[in-house]
Amino acid sequence: MKHVNAADYAETIVKALPRGVLLTTKAEKVNAMVIGWGALGVEWGKPVFCAYVRESRFTRAQLDANPEFTVNVPLGEVDANILRVCGAQSGRDIDKIKETGLTPVPGEAVSVPGLREFPLTLECRVVFRQKQDIERIDAKFHAFYPQSAPGDGSAPVRDAHIAYYGEIVNAYIAE
Repeated sequence: MKHVNAADYAETIVKALPRGVLLTTKAEKVNAMVIGWGALGVEWGKPVFCAYVRESRFTRAQLDANPEFTVNVPLGEVDANILRVCGAQSGRDIDKIKETGLTPVPGEAVSVPGLREFPLTLECRVVFRQKQDIERIDAKFHAFYPQSAPGDGSAPVRDAHIAYYGEIVNAYIAE
């Protein structure tokens, strides 16, 4: 591993997000989810990555059970199948690591591995989390939160995101 300063790779990370970065968790099992949203910055005098995870996602249950995660950023071409599986399948139903052939790299400061195929890795510990209040989000973004009927006849609900602020406790490039 080549240890790096996450701030030195800020532009790389921010540019990679819209194309797909992996958020990896480990509780029941190791799971990776594609994220296209995130924020890299400084909070409370510490480097942080803020990941947004919908309430209904398996990743949310994983983060609630073990509040550590890695952000895995590609540094070259990405296998489209990895993004398809990790972005469209649920970790509740399949083992995404096995299905995609991803190679876990043991974490150094957290219990969650990095992924060799997405070598730029931020190891993070959750220091704050908060559910987004959709009604306080500008109406032009409400399309990101479609209403769905819960199936029990009650009022429609929107699947909000939970913002997980992870203090970046280690950063490296898996070699």
